[in-house]
Amino acid sequence: MLKSPTPFTFSLAGRSTFAPSGLHSRMIEEAPRKLSFEHAGSDPDWAETLRAKLIELLGMPDERPAGSVVTAVGERVDCGTHDRQEFIFEAEPGAEVPCVLLLPKNAKGPLPVMICLQGHTTGMHISLGEVMHDCDVEHIGGDRDFAIQAVNHGYAAIAMEQRAFGIRGDDRADCCRRTLDLPINDDNRTCKHPAMTALLLGRTLIGERVFDVIRACDAVAEFEVLDPERIHVMGNSGGGTIAWYAAALEPRLKGIIAASCFGTVARSIGAIDHCTDNYIPGMLEWFDFPDIAAAIHDAKVLIVMGRNDPLFPYEGVQEAFARAEVIFEHLGKAGAIDLVIGEGGHRFYADLAWPAFAALPASRSP
Repeated sequence: MLKSPTPFTFSLAGRSTFAPSGLHSRMIEEAPRKLSFEHAGSDPDWAETLRAKLIELLGMPDERPAGSVVTAVGERVDCGTHDRQEFIFEAEPGAEVPCVLLLPKNAKGPLPVMICLQGHTTGMHISLGEVMHDCDVEHIGGDRDFAIQAVNHGYAAIAMEQRAFGIRGDDRADCCRRTLDLPINDDNRTCKHPAMTALLLGRTLIGERVFDVIRACDAVAEFEVLDPERIHVMGNSGGGTIAWYAAALEPRLKGIIAASCFGTVARSIGAIDHCTDNYIPGMLEWFDFPDIAAAIHDAKVLIVMGRNDPLFPYEGVQEAFARAEVIFEHLGKAGAIDLVIGEGGHRFYADLAWPAFAALPASRSP
């Protein structure tokens, strides 16, 4: 029966059960995380089981075209301090990936490779230090010219355009879009629609981007000047996220630099507004973000964060790294993961990152 009528108002004051955020926050804290270190770390097959579940949740493409993955190669151009060569590879039917390869001047191959991934900037040209839009100056000023940095450190650098960014951005007709008045790198203009349509197809945009990195490793094998046994990946923000996931699924990656992307779900994407492409349906049923460390193959890992990053609060970074470090130790990889903290916000910290990455022990596999 209905309760006896009493006066009330619909005021939100004192009504924490109206909005979904309160319920969701509690559920995030209490989610089972069945494959977390605490629940499954003693299982000798834990890493493989977690990796298999990650593949399932990411909904990655499963069709890899036979034959050569590289579909077009441009002329090699002398840029003074380095050489530059553009190329395209096919990730899956209907999805080609434009890339720019930078090679150290007069370097002898085969060279170690660094795949460079941007986050929500305006595209891969940021990795090349090129200004195409007004906001690019600020992005490059945050040490995001990864390919230039990498080639200066002796790597062959591949600036790879991620799905939904830059020249792989949304090309639907204007009549289908309601976001054209937003900044060119705003999530709602770049990633939201492809991330949502991927979900309709049983995929995730994260999974598609990770698949592109895997196929980039296939492409590396087709260049004689590149060493397929020494492939690394680095990225900031959304690029760092993909580097973290890719390292869990691709054994050819021997090292990663993941920047501006690290924390527990409860203290980052579960509490703070983040880009749509960060979310994986059902993830917390099985694991938290740092638990993915268990699935990472034999690669050295550097996490680069800003102490004042508003998207990844420092307390959550510390908590997540402590868990990842324990996982590496548990799996016999102590010392192969490190964290450096810059005294700033959501950006890369080149002066801290490169020496720290070089100091990490090399992969134990060939």
